[in-house]
Amino acid sequence: MDPLSDIIGLLRPTAAVAKPITARGRWGVRYRAHDAPGFTIILEGQAWLSLDGEKPLRLAQGDFVLLPTTPAFSLSSEPGLECVPVEPRNEAVRHGEREGTPDLIALGGSFAFARVNAPLLLALLPRLIHIPASEGRATRFGRLIDLLAEECATDYPGKELIVHRMLEALLVEALRWRSIGNRAMPASLLGGMQDPALARALQAMHADVRANWTVADLARMAGISRSGFAARFGEVLGCGPIEYLVRWRMAIAKDALTHGAKSLDRIADEIGYESASAFSTAFRKRLGCPPGKFARDMAEQNRIR
Repeated sequence: MDPLSDIIGLLRPTAAVAKPITARGRWGVRYRAHDAPGFTIILEGQAWLSLDGEKPLRLAQGDFVLLPTTPAFSLSSEPGLECVPVEPRNEAVRHGEREGTPDLIALGGSFAFARVNAPLLLALLPRLIHIPASEGRATRFGRLIDLLAEECATDYPGKELIVHRMLEALLVEALRWRSIGNRAMPASLLGGMQDPALARALQAMHADVRANWTVADLARMAGISRSGFAARFGEVLGCGPIEYLVRWRMAIAKDALTHGAKSLDRIADEIGYESASAFSTAFRKRLGCPPGKFARDMAEQNRIR
């Protein structure tokens, strides 16, 4: 699989919460930061999204916004309004005037990731992904939005299941949206996948994680000089190529240890370590505990849940 598919597959994303949001008149609400990727889809009307330190962003009908780390944010009918602190809820919410036809109809909520490796993807994503209707409407992304809006307006049997599956598809579409890489954004995997040279190196690492890759090998894959490749990789992804490879190997290992179906020898072999001992040493150095303790701790956490 390609790198993004690999990582999404390891994270097993699901739509944890999906609730209708309606509003009327002048209103403003503020949410504190919370530990879950949040999203908003504007089905009718408009709203303004404000993140600390950034200009307010106008969201129009058909727009999709994904906040991978969901920092504190405000949502309002117009910029500059005083916003009332509110807590995230799992049921439908109404802002502003309680009576009358709403000016805004939206779908909002959060996604859940397999927590053991959630930081891996979140660290490789920009702070905000905004796909305007003007860019998405004529594409499959736009068609998914239309289907989702249609489903939300019905009471068909299985509605909740269909809505959640559509949201999961939208998440993947948003993460691979082709125009994201054309915008200035922080170091991220998305930027790396938009760079043809870096994408070749990333695909090679993911295709054969067991290989004893060197920076020189990967630079040849990318078709650029060793020094140029190392500098470009660090600038775009925020870490060196070998560091990225080690992080990915540890992510695979953590997932395997969490599910407890593989021996240390097999895990070591699958991610490119010569022995279980070599793997254990690398794992302890990286995670601060031996693989066996990590597996036991995860099993206990899963039991409590």
